[in-house]
Amino acid sequence: MTSSPVSPPPGAARPGPGPALVHTAAELRALPRRSGARAVVMTMGALHEGHAALVRAARERVGPQGQVVVTVFVNPLQFGAGEDLDRYPRTLDDDVVLAAGAGADAVFAPSADEVYPGGEPQIRISAGPMGTVLEGASRPGHFDGVLTVVAKLLHLTAPDLAFFGEKDAQQLAVIRRMAADLNFPVEIIGVATVREDDGLARSSRNRYLSGPERHTALALSTALFAARDRLTAEEALRDRAASAGHPGQDRSAALAALGEDRAAADAHAVAHAAGPLHGPSVARAAAGVVLEDAAHLDPPLDLDYLALIDPRDFTEVRDGYAGEAILAVAAKVGTTRLIDNIRLVFPAGAAPSPAVAQEPHPASQEEPAASQEPTAGATPAAPRKTRKSTPPQGPLGATR
Repeated sequence: MTSSPVSPPPGAARPGPGPALVHTAAELRALPRRSGARAVVMTMGALHEGHAALVRAARERVGPQGQVVVTVFVNPLQFGAGEDLDRYPRTLDDDVVLAAGAGADAVFAPSADEVYPGGEPQIRISAGPMGTVLEGASRPGHFDGVLTVVAKLLHLTAPDLAFFGEKDAQQLAVIRRMAADLNFPVEIIGVATVREDDGLARSSRNRYLSGPERHTALALSTALFAARDRLTAEEALRDRAASAGHPGQDRSAALAALGEDRAAADAHAVAHAAGPLHGPSVARAAAGVVLEDAAHLDPPLDLDYLALIDPRDFTEVRDGYAGEAILAVAAKVGTTRLIDNIRLVFPAGAAPSPAVAQEPHPASQEEPAASQEPTAGATPAAPRKTRKSTPPQGPLGATR
């Protein structure tokens, strides 16, 4: 399966002929710089519409006088033991076509020897505490490899701006932190996740999924949408109950007065919407239902983590949290590991309620090593329960 050319929208076309395909730093330096800013989009190849969106965003930002460079390099440092380095798709010819259609001026596709002369570097950049949770816990050393190659490519391409996808939320966060902490003279820009028509986040790894595996994989985005919709519904119900003029604790009566008997019968909605907002636990619960059901599909979804975290430091958020958070999920379907996330905003003024316990969620069946600490920000390991697979019901059920 190869990438298809992507046509740029009106006004986003790449200025002049090209793009130039270069393989060495010397060739890249020899390219004439335009009078405007230079933007870089770093990829590992196998480009798809998600990458094209990054290139288009870069083209729009720098304008016709700027320059957009796309890097294509499968970085060995960010693949752990048993991961798919050799299996990772290489489609450079198609990548150049796609990059051109999206508005790139140049494609920089160096060899491993060009990026790492003399072999793997002895000195690397550490991702610190942010790189040890979630993806970092599942793939030790992964973000050290990511930051090392990003730092090298920033030096080699010398951009004013660098564009990264929000689908890899933790990667974007650690890159931003590195640029700030180490004073890189570059602006790091995140671009929204691009999804396929069925909601699956676009990824080069989607091509590995069989038909039944793809059906199961849809549980990742469905779980995130369920959390978003449950949170929205909780806030709406609370506002409407308050407008009915009933005391907050008489939530069922308030809903009945509004003629919403079905909603009034939903004990979960009543308990949570009656008092302070419990958005974080409600969001986790809604996503957890979908993921638990998916664990019993054929083929099953093998959950790695479900976490609701503060994007500034990737620590877990609790009830009473106000501001933006990222609900992140990672799982395997067959042999393919997928990640996804969605951004949620929790309103200010909510106070935590100790009377409402968080609901347990499914976790990976893999047992951590005895010496490992539990992953910060991730759903704790717990035995999976056998339950009938049913979609969320009632007025707070998931929609998309």
